[in-house]
Amino acid sequence: MAAGGAAGGAAVPAQAARRGSGRPVEPAQRQPHARPVITELRLSAFGRHRGAAFPIGPVTLFAGPSGSGKSQVLAAYEALAGLGAGATLEDAFPDPGARIPDMALPDAQRRRGFRLGCTVDGPAGPVRLDLAVQAEPALRIAGERLSQDGQILFATALRDPGRRSVQAAWLTGGAVGVTRAPLPDDRLGTALLPLRVAGSTAGQRKVLTAAEQVVVALRSVFSCDPHPDRMRAPVPRGDGRLLGDCANLADVLRRTRHECGTRHALLAEAARTGCAGPVAALDVRAPEGGAVAAVLDRGPGRPATELARLGAGELRFLALALVLLTGPGVLDMDPAAELLSAQQALTVLADGLDRGLDGRQGGELLRLAMLSCGRGHVRLVAAVGEGTAAAARRIEGVSVVDLSP
Repeated sequence: MAAGGAAGGAAVPAQAARRGSGRPVEPAQRQPHARPVITELRLSAFGRHRGAAFPIGPVTLFAGPSGSGKSQVLAAYEALAGLGAGATLEDAFPDPGARIPDMALPDAQRRRGFRLGCTVDGPAGPVRLDLAVQAEPALRIAGERLSQDGQILFATALRDPGRRSVQAAWLTGGAVGVTRAPLPDDRLGTALLPLRVAGSTAGQRKVLTAAEQVVVALRSVFSCDPHPDRMRAPVPRGDGRLLGDCANLADVLRRTRHECGTRHALLAEAARTGCAGPVAALDVRAPEGGAVAAVLDRGPGRPATELARLGAGELRFLALALVLLTGPGVLDMDPAAELLSAQQALTVLADGLDRGLDGRQGGELLRLAMLSCGRGHVRLVAAVGEGTAAAARRIEGVSVVDLSP
């Protein structure tokens, strides 16, 4: 399959985006992350990216001109997250042909595709996941590999193009050594391992530990793209879990006001910076049996302002601020149920984090990101414009990845 490209290392500066900058930390020096998190994203022959490896920190912002591949990086991250949560390839890549590099030539079997992968660090140490996807003539997984410290723990290969399955092999240890079995060619095999591996040998337990660490990190992802036009009207009372487009923002504010006064107060404080005019509090109007509407309390003697009257930038700001100040229990996502939320790190994906925002609003979001991400339970990966990137470069602890066309 003409997926192309050898994996390289990508540093933060644009001029070092093909090979890594800085020395890798020696195993004896590094401390494992307390919670499973993705620390590197790799793209090979994926859109415009050729053998790129991007380090992912607590706050990672991708910057660059239009066409530099910022959205493709976020799309790859989101696709891996979906596969880790059990999505099919078709769900994760609804338009796989758009991910094939321009001018990519098919192989002898007329196949074309792309490669992507990640490194997940956590209590078990760094674990690598690498995936080769055949996009044409049929969408399927052509190969998958899970490895740690140079040892292959699990691998799949497309042996018979006529069958809709791949041949999988995973470490067993003992007299058997390796177990082999067919797996579906449209799902991430790593996510299926907990259902297939018994864990009765040391080798199997090592495979399970690595696979579960990867799956926990991939499932702890919330992709957020607020749509102001969907956020203005009152909404029915629901479960108070924020949707990816933030259309039910008012209902979520109703929930946070009652269940988490501290975070709700922090959001109101942020609104004083990100919204025009005085803001005394964030309030909701939720008549019994009626729709929920959120309002800005302007203080004594001043009429409240409904969200419907706010500008698009103000609405996007409020939604993104809420996401950064909250946790998985208030977001429409499906984190790993086998671990407590305190043992997981939420990663927020935001393509166009500062879209429609002014400098004041963008700066406040960066402050909130540092406040939340500094505690280790929230991480942010976003694409931003040059103005926000310039401000972020002056903030210690923020990684800005400069992409060049």
